[in-house]
Amino acid sequence: MNAEIYAYLETRLDDFLSDLALLVSMDSYSFDKEDVNHVNDWLEKRLNKMGFTVVRHPNEKFGDDLAATRNGKGAGRLMLLGHTDTVYPHGIAAQRPLSFQGDKILGPGVGDMKGGLLTAIYAIEALDAVGFDNYGEIIYFTVSDEEIDERHAVPLIREISRRSDVALTLEGARANGDIVVARKGVRSFVAEAFGHPAHSGVEPEKGHHAILALAHQIIALQALNDPVDQISLNVGVIEGGQLRNIVPAYARIHFEARAFTPELLERITKQVYEVFERETVPGVTFKVSYSEAMPPMPRTEAVAALEAMAGRIADELGFNAKGARTGGAGDASFVADEGVPVLDGLGPQGGLDHGPDEYILKSSIVPRATLLARMLKEFAEQKSAETA
Repeated sequence: MNAEIYAYLETRLDDFLSDLALLVSMDSYSFDKEDVNHVNDWLEKRLNKMGFTVVRHPNEKFGDDLAATRNGKGAGRLMLLGHTDTVYPHGIAAQRPLSFQGDKILGPGVGDMKGGLLTAIYAIEALDAVGFDNYGEIIYFTVSDEEIDERHAVPLIREISRRSDVALTLEGARANGDIVVARKGVRSFVAEAFGHPAHSGVEPEKGHHAILALAHQIIALQALNDPVDQISLNVGVIEGGQLRNIVPAYARIHFEARAFTPELLERITKQVYEVFERETVPGVTFKVSYSEAMPPMPRTEAVAALEAMAGRIADELGFNAKGARTGGAGDASFVADEGVPVLDGLGPQGGLDHGPDEYILKSSIVPRATLLARMLKEFAEQKSAETA
């Protein structure tokens, strides 16, 4: 059956490329509700033909989130997680239609992540073609807000994750073929400095310099970067002052900390607060706050087992699918935070996302779709055996 999956997908490569050209021709900028819903319309029609029950979750401002489910005859609730939005505004698709440069296929959103959305569809169709239905439920789930900070879909991601036994995320594989087994969590900080204004030429000694105070703290914060434990901290924005001839009474910085585990995030947070307990400029006080921007996606034992499965199947197929850890955030982290094992990067191999040279490799399409299909099959077989 495994050889039949690969052989079937080889026969469908031209169909895949035709569908990919169509999807890439559809703009789906995160803030363009109508365009995103055109992609949803296409997915709904295709998934309905495949026997899925499709539920669309509308949003007043953004495109719909789409949850499609189909029951099998075995066990295992298998979630395929993707997103329909891209970073490209309306009109870019017409300017840069799908094109080929040797093995590279270029186009806006081709890797992030219209190629991945199609990979899942073709993987499911391959399982259908070989007669495999020994799973409990397949959940094909896409959100419309992955590329932006103004999120609405996170509660739904968490809800559907809790219904799932495993999740495979459809972001593209790395340029070297790696899949993602761990992502850093992110905490977003704001620190404010409160001083006192004064005329900078006449009596500067009566002022308390808020910007200077934060300048000292920025140096201390950047020193908290820890390459050994892979903790990263970045001060990205500084604001403050009123006029060049006034000692600034107020300043503010925005910064973030990233780490692979909750424990390391707690450690760096404690260190941040310790920095602001120290006075740097007399008379200037500080206020610090933070929010959880993204939980970590740790490499748990269950994730390691999925990684081993992917690596073994890839070895049989003759390509690399090693596990990689990344500081970048992704929706797989919300799945992991619900205790569900998740692998990321199951789409085609590619790179240079969010730019004019974004690409996937044509030669990776059939192998990666085969990998995804076989992972769904093997996980479902394991679950069915456990419940037999």
